[in-house]
Amino acid sequence: MPGETSTAWGRGELYETLCLLTIGAGIWFVGASLGTFDLLNGFINAYHLNDLLILAACMGLALFGASVRKSILLRRLMLERDAAAAQAEAIARHDGLTGLANRRRFLEAVERAHTADPEPTSAVLLIDLDRFKPVNDLYSHAAGNAVLCAVSERLQNLLPPGGVAARLGGDEFAMLVPLDQGSEGLTRLAQAVIASISEPVTWNQNDLKVGATVGVAIVAGDHADADAILHAADLAMYQGKKDGRGSYRFFRSTMDEELRARARLETELRTAIETGAIEPYYQPVVSLPGKEIVGVEVLARWQHPERGLVGPAEFIPVAEETGMIGDLSYSLIRRACLDAQSWPAHLILAVNIAPHQFQDAWLAERILAILTETGFPPGRFEVEITESALIQDLEATRATLLSLQHLGVRIALDDFGTGYSSLYHLRELKFDKLKIDRSYVDAITMSDERAKLVDAIIKLGTSLGLSTTAEGIETDASVDWLSDQGCDFGQGYLFGKAVPKAEMDGMLGLDSLPRDRSAPIRDLAVAS
Repeated sequence: MPGETSTAWGRGELYETLCLLTIGAGIWFVGASLGTFDLLNGFINAYHLNDLLILAACMGLALFGASVRKSILLRRLMLERDAAAAQAEAIARHDGLTGLANRRRFLEAVERAHTADPEPTSAVLLIDLDRFKPVNDLYSHAAGNAVLCAVSERLQNLLPPGGVAARLGGDEFAMLVPLDQGSEGLTRLAQAVIASISEPVTWNQNDLKVGATVGVAIVAGDHADADAILHAADLAMYQGKKDGRGSYRFFRSTMDEELRARARLETELRTAIETGAIEPYYQPVVSLPGKEIVGVEVLARWQHPERGLVGPAEFIPVAEETGMIGDLSYSLIRRACLDAQSWPAHLILAVNIAPHQFQDAWLAERILAILTETGFPPGRFEVEITESALIQDLEATRATLLSLQHLGVRIALDDFGTGYSSLYHLRELKFDKLKIDRSYVDAITMSDERAKLVDAIIKLGTSLGLSTTAEGIETDASVDWLSDQGCDFGQGYLFGKAVPKAEMDGMLGLDSLPRDRSAPIRDLAVAS
């Protein structure tokens, strides 16, 4: 308690004072006994002083010594307090792991640069590490800390005179640098930062590799404060991430509006998924050369209240990045299975599953639950997987595909020829079908090289017992050539664009029964 502490101190000081007075009296007694004060007798007698005065002088000397000692102790305590305060201030302004300035100190430095001169004299580089999380996950947090320390050392080595390097938190760093060499100097520095951080970090005989994306913002008067400047650099860095990482971007005023538009899109997309505004559309898949409809591919279309019909290229990437792709896919699969109940029993329903979804260990169970709920036969259901899914986690993808195949679901490798698949993948994952990407099919009648590649893919599929589907067919000449090479199925605007269920019913002749359901698609298709 404060009162108890004060009392304890008071008692301690009183005790110390009494001890010193006793010591002074002892000195007088010893001196008087030994005749030490005889030399003062003449002085004492001359002024009629007595022994009590000498006793008082001794005690006074003792008290003086005590006050000097106390002054020294107080001075030492003050110095220790100042040192502790300075250390606490240093800790509060520096990152404990790397020793770099922390966010607080960095913002103070940016604010000083911002207010010191109305003309731009410095710039902020915001640096975010790429592929840092796998280092922590695979090698432990100790390895991650080693990477962070190595990055901080490399940034300090690149820091120009008068600059400040900081760790803002996590795997995010920043540099405040003078504008001595203009935008060209900033470009060289950003490139040097990316190159330096990309060099492997050796830890426990392992080479740990990360990358960096850099956003650059000039410290200018049109920014409100240091936080606004850091926000601008963050927007530029985000744009670099969006464009492919391992790059640098300078802040542009339009980036803020782009970010706001992205935020609006995410909000609208979430609402659209919840309300069912994103609908399944169906594009026919036909047999070659007869052109009979053998199945449909499910494609997403967004009925936006203001923009009208929005294609998947505008919202599917956003759904994948934000983690909404799962809810979207399952909603589309459920609705497509219900739609397909009224279609001929031989039609295959093909659905493209995003690479990220194959990391879900329950994917097969979720699809089975939907098939069971809707009563749709697994044998009529086909999952299309893109080649990029194969490199994210091959073992997880293999387990999911095997689970689906055990249910009777067919598996097709989509956009073959544009990604990373190999003969090993084709052999180990046991696909049922290869879908030849439209970029090859477009040019088969105009490019001998492309024609040879498509022919090789068809022959490869045949040798492995896989059927082949050519995407993006738009001419009868392409149909004839593909049929001659042995391609099994075709898909493209020549046979019909993606349409809602009502129009698909018309293409299948369900709106004017009775009709021959095996009639060629040319007779059934609507104009595309």
